Amino acid sequence: MADQASGSSSNPVEERPYGGTPEGPKRVRTRHFQNAKANGIKITGLTSYDMLSARIFDEAGIDFLLVGDSAGNNVFGYDTTLPVTVDDLIPLTRAVAHAVTRAFVVADMPFGSYETDVQDALHTAVRFMKETGAHAVKLEGGRRSAKQIRRIVDAGIPVMAHIGYTPQSEHQLGGHIIQGRGDRGIDDLLADAHAIEEAGAFAVVLEMVPADAAARVTEELTIPTIGVGAGPHVDGQLLVWTDWAGFTTGRVPRFVRQYADLKGVLGEAAQRYKADVEGGEYPGPEHSY
Repeated sequence: MADQASGSSSNPVEERPYGGTPEGPKRVRTRHFQNAKANGIKITGLTSYDMLSARIFDEAGIDFLLVGDSAGNNVFGYDTTLPVTVDDLIPLTRAVAHAVTRAFVVADMPFGSYETDVQDALHTAVRFMKETGAHAVKLEGGRRSAKQIRRIVDAGIPVMAHIGYTPQSEHQLGGHIIQGRGDRGIDDLLADAHAIEEAGAFAVVLEMVPADAAARVTEELTIPTIGVGAGPHVDGQLLVWTDWAGFTTGRVPRFVRQYADLKGVLGEAAQRYKADVEGGEYPGPEHSY
């Protein structure tokens, strides 16, 4: 999405009504997601939970960073995302939002923070926006979450929706089960997709759905679709960064391509450090004051 976020002449000039300097890369905004879909430019997204990874991904030109409740698995060591709380995610989101200059930062609303009623959902969204510097929130569910999405959007907060396989509902879904299969599955997926679009979401994540179903949703919606294991016929892609970077222990999801083996690199570096310390090679004279 570089062309849409670099300040081309086709985009309006962004003024700064409250001061600040115009130097630096142009911030990705919700309108850039819509422009990308209209112009066939693929959108790139990664999860991030800390300042270091956020800064690296931002400099690499990744369009949006999701501070996901997948931190439950990748930061806190939980088996699922369900125990993650708002208070867990707020400091992580703040770290990511303060580290980037270009990327659009989306805060994940964890299980139990928006299901009770629309006011509960709005309260959670407002906390994320005021306390972290995030640019949008994300919540799971299609038709069942449409009222919450509408209330949050009406308050001026952008919402990224999430349908298909929704990790917070894994027990109801019967585990990590592909959604949108067969005629009934596609009909349900489309009904959810249209509901969240009508509610005002600016984009939607499609997770673990067949490629043909994702293509159908992408064709029918005017808002961008972001795939997580949804094939190539979507408007963008999102991955959990620890999966493609080689940190994942055990089975890697089928839809993940591993681009690095950082677990191996760090493990080898730690072994070398241990050997140098035990062998008296570190610290050397050059490391002393």
